[in-house]
Amino acid sequence: MGKYGLLADYLRHAASPVSMTFDEIDHLVGGLPASARRHRAWWANEADGRHVQARAWVQAGWRVGDVSLTQERVRFARASATDA
Repeated sequence: MGKYGLLADYLRHAASPVSMTFDEIDHLVGGLPASARRHRAWWANEADGRHVQARAWVQAGWRVGDVSLTQERVRFARASATDA
C-alpha cells in the first residue's frame, strides 16, 4: 500500500479516536505533500479514486472525523457501518 500503509498500520493498532498533527503524520509516512497542508479535500474519506492516502485509512477501517488546516491537525475515528 505504499507509504500511507504505515499510517494505516498505525491506526489499526490505535484506540479511537486518534488525533495527530500533520508533522506527526509527515514523520510517520516520510513526507506529506504540500497539498495536504493546503487543501481540505486531500483529507476526504474516499475509498475509490486516485487518493491513495484516503484509501489507506478507509481500508484500515478509519475515517477522518475532523481536519484543521490552520492548526495542522487531523482527528481519525473508527468507521462504522453507517459511514459506507
